[in-house]
Amino acid sequence: MLKLLNTKLLIAVLAVLAAIASAAIYQRHEAAKVAATLEQQRRDAEQRRREDEAFRKKVEEDRRHHNSAAGNEGKTWKSYIP
Repeated sequence: MLKLLNTKLLIAVLAVLAAIASAAIYQRHEAAKVAATLEQQRRDAEQRRREDEAFRKKVEEDRRHHNSAAGNEGKTWKSYIP
């Protein structure tokens, strides 16, 4: 009877240890998924920042080009004689 009780107790302890181990493995897996998601979000934000910076530079260049043409246009009308 004592041997049967010890066996049942051993099985119960092993089941608890297996449950704890599986919970730890699951937690580590979830932490890795969260870390991967955060890393992807960081890369996406960096990419968006670079695209925004390139767009701002292009807009600034277009603005400068547009303004310089308009500034030169006024001089031609001042010297126009009909």
